[in-house]
Amino acid sequence: MDRGKIQEVIENQVLTVAQAVEDKIDEEIAALERLDDDDLEALRERRLQQMKKMAEKRSRWISLGHGDYTEIPSEKDFFSVVKASERVVCHFFRENWPCKVVDKHLSILAKQHIETRFVKINAEKSPFLAEKLKIIVLPTIALIKNTKVDDYVVGFDELGGTDDFSTEVLEERLAKAQVIFLEGESSIHRARSGAQTKRSVRQSTTADSSDSE
Repeated sequence: MDRGKIQEVIENQVLTVAQAVEDKIDEEIAALERLDDDDLEALRERRLQQMKKMAEKRSRWISLGHGDYTEIPSEKDFFSVVKASERVVCHFFRENWPCKVVDKHLSILAKQHIETRFVKINAEKSPFLAEKLKIIVLPTIALIKNTKVDDYVVGFDELGGTDDFSTEVLEERLAKAQVIFLEGESSIHRARSGAQTKRSVRQSTTADSSDSE
């Protein structure tokens, strides 16, 4: 198939997808237009209940230490942490540079993903736990769901093989394991995009002001 034909196929596929999205939006708009006051009130009430439940979840997560990246002081505390939260990211570390790199990224992600508990534990001071979970290479990040270790990120091999990987790369790896949730693009990218947009707006305003003067 020549390049022109390939391009035509791609364009047709894009148009098909765009039409499907447009049709779906039209259906949703039509459905909203058919709603009466009682329907709208029921929707509003359902939305309020969803918001209330989410607020309660966030409050519970924060009370359990979600939103911060903290060190577990002892092996026995590890089990209470794992039992309390549905999703836990636990960094088994020792005092060296690679582990400090992981600390930096997990500190950022803990604030971005309040739905998950982010912790670390000193592997050299936790011999029973390290042996039970077969922790050999450090750093190792254990990805825990419903009290069970579901996956591991061992060293930097899956993150590009060097210590200069980005937070987004680690975020996407954790999301792949479904120990954190991503909606669309990474939360780090969204935060940076928002900051860049604000800077652009400020720069445009400054430029306009200068021109007007």
